[in-house]
Amino acid sequence: MITTTVSDFRKDIKTYLDKVVKNFETLIINRGKDSGIVVMSLEEYNALMATNHELSSRKNELRLDSAIEKLKSGNSFSKDLINN
Repeated sequence: MITTTVSDFRKDIKTYLDKVVKNFETLIINRGKDSGIVVMSLEEYNALMATNHELSSRKNELRLDSAIEKLKSGNSFSKDLINN
């Protein structure tokens, strides 16, 4: 995570945005006491929204937790794909 002020961000906006995109960094721009802005790449945002969607229902959350536990305990299986 990178933190900066509005003034510093304005001075070097391209460098900050390049770091966010290339290094998957999150940029926090402070705007005073308890105020700020978060900048993240579109790819990072889309991943966050997909995760949020997957966990939006309790049923999905439980299903994913169960799958993770099976994988961790070695209780999973694999299948070969059929090539035509």
